[in-house]
Amino acid sequence: MENSSWAPVHGVAKNLLPSKEGEDLTKCFLLRVVNILLHYIEKTFDDKSKILDFHHPHQLLEGLDGFDLELSDHPESLEQLLVDCTDTLKYGVKTGHPRYFNQLSSGLDVIGLAGEWLTATANTNMFTYEIAPVFTVMETVLLKKMCGIIGWRETEADGIFSPGGSISNLYGILVARYKQYPEIKARGMAVLPCIVLFVSEQGHYSIKKAAATLGIGTDNVIEVKCDERGKMIPAELEKNILQAKRKGQTPFCVVATAGSTVFGAFDPLHDIADICETHKLWMHVDAAWGGGLLLSRKHSCKLSGIERADSVTWNPHKLMGVPLQCSAVLTREKGLLGACNQMQAEYLFQPDKVYNINFDTGDKTIQCGRHVDVFKLWLMWKAKGTYGFEVQIDRYMELAKYFYKVLKKKDNFKLVFDAEPEFTNVCFWYFPPRLKHIPKSFERDQELQKIAPKIKAQMIVEGTAMLSYQPCGDKVNFFRMVFSNPATRQTDVDYLIDEIQRLGKDL
Repeated sequence: MENSSWAPVHGVAKNLLPSKEGEDLTKCFLLRVVNILLHYIEKTFDDKSKILDFHHPHQLLEGLDGFDLELSDHPESLEQLLVDCTDTLKYGVKTGHPRYFNQLSSGLDVIGLAGEWLTATANTNMFTYEIAPVFTVMETVLLKKMCGIIGWRETEADGIFSPGGSISNLYGILVARYKQYPEIKARGMAVLPCIVLFVSEQGHYSIKKAAATLGIGTDNVIEVKCDERGKMIPAELEKNILQAKRKGQTPFCVVATAGSTVFGAFDPLHDIADICETHKLWMHVDAAWGGGLLLSRKHSCKLSGIERADSVTWNPHKLMGVPLQCSAVLTREKGLLGACNQMQAEYLFQPDKVYNINFDTGDKTIQCGRHVDVFKLWLMWKAKGTYGFEVQIDRYMELAKYFYKVLKKKDNFKLVFDAEPEFTNVCFWYFPPRLKHIPKSFERDQELQKIAPKIKAQMIVEGTAMLSYQPCGDKVNFFRMVFSNPATRQTDVDYLIDEIQRLGKDL
């Protein structure tokens, strides 16, 4: 499916619709664009193709084979724009490639992609039913569905789709503070005591970022110790709350994690809910990564207790494979998001409209302009059904188990945790032959620290696979494998193991 099979496109952008004579040219141009995209998609799913054609930033800035990022004052031809489209994809990363394991969000769902195309074509804003009638009702349907899956009564719960998990977590903390101190909305932080919130030491960095943004301050985010698997220890949480009170601080919120970024750990939600009830604290669950497990009858028990949360972050663009971005914040109490955020701008949210203004959801958000993130999820849910998502997610869990079992048998790999993975995260070290038999020591760890970055760098340069690594606490750099890509098969897992050994054996 080569681009040359299409007729050449002459002209510049001003010759396209809505130009009076632009219909044929527009059709030809868009068909050429679709052809470029289809060619790219074919290569994405071909495991023999490279994940990326790597170049350093300075090379992209200097220009590559006619791909020039600089912007001129004069229009360029449509033919050049088509070349630019091709090159933009050529030098990017194929996140749908079966051997892309780098991020929690990966894969390319074709139904979701079609949904994104339709969304861009409709090009509307989510703040009122007036200009997004179908999309605002779809959002209501999806939020009800997700709240019901969490275990809340649909009529009482609420939510909104936001630009990502970090913003959803910010909403959770914002609403928690407003619930306790509604006067802050008008009078600001000066009227509050020294408020503090709690999160596990393995919690997402967005919690500190939210505290900084909201004027709470990162010093007032208290990190709670975790056990050896990365789960928050309830006794430590209780201890930290009591210590904070003795210091004259005022606890108001606990953030529990359901699927931590590195270890894929699930905090004990029932125990945390008990503590929150005792101390009258808001409980927010960051299930950005782990929320998708709620769709699996086999694995949803790992989030037992989430129904007791006051708010939840859930990112369908992670485990459920919806194209970026697609994140929801859900609250158990209806009306709080609106009360916390509404400013009742008269030019948008008039009370005397012709329709039910409850569907004008824009005043529940911090944003004014809000992208339509719901249609691609709605379309995928139609295509798969809840059970289709379940099959997909259960398969990721099986792949993680398979990967773990294979690594356990290899003496040149060492798992960060000996026990079977709780989620699709599998963390491990690779030991080159020269380090394999050296006893653990500071010197050996200093050498081991360099191995994962070197192997990853070589993978990127060769474009064969992408895999994340990081240090954590006293653990030097280790690889973190995550499964959330529907294109990945066991053969890709086997390939990755061989590739690490090939690239690392002489290090």
